[in-house]
Amino acid sequence: MIIIPVKDNEAIDRALKRFKKKFEKTGVVRKLRARQAFEKPSITRRTEIKKAAYRSQMLKKEMDA
Repeated sequence: MIIIPVKDNEAIDRALKRFKKKFEKTGVVRKLRARQAFEKPSITRRTEIKKAAYRSQMLKKEMDA
């Protein structure tokens, strides 16, 4: 359970923003989306490799620039 202490005279928007950040960090939504459809482990590994290659390519471009 996520607990967000609301300070005196704090706007609800600020408290809601802190709640959303904490909720995102827990990864609940990501897990739910992943469980909606089964993905074979080989496909999961393949997508991870593609993401890593893309990230390294972007970092390389930043270093060259």
